[in-house]
Amino acid sequence: MLSPKKPKYRKQMKQVRHLKGKETRGCDFAFGDVALKAMESGWITNRQIEAGRIAMTRHAKRGGKTWIRIFPDKPLTTKPAETRMGKGKGAPELWVAEIRAGRFLFEMSGVTTQVAIEAMERAASKLPLKCKIVVRSDFLV
Repeated sequence: MLSPKKPKYRKQMKQVRHLKGKETRGCDFAFGDVALKAMESGWITNRQIEAGRIAMTRHAKRGGKTWIRIFPDKPLTTKPAETRMGKGKGAPELWVAEIRAGRFLFEMSGVTTQVAIEAMERAASKLPLKCKIVVRSDFLV
């Protein structure tokens, strides 16, 4: 599962204000021919990214090449159940990627357009955000 090797700080503030507006980076094709684009903002956990990746590669029968364009670098903390208030912040539990609308999440190439689109649909069903499948204009066959 994806997580940073050695974070500078163990805990971060939650700050949801970073998710406002549209993404300006990571919104164009960099590697593949078919991409999965986020249509709304939110958090995607490292487990959800991994589930989407597995769904895509299995549908493509391990053919082609897949790129993950996001990385979960924000730790989320939780306190144990039935714990009284106070006594500091909880321990880091999971890692999330902050996603803004317009960001490319996955890219794929090396398979037919139909297989890539079906694989992206399966990956989109594993994610908590609304997504759209985008095909490179010169790739349409």
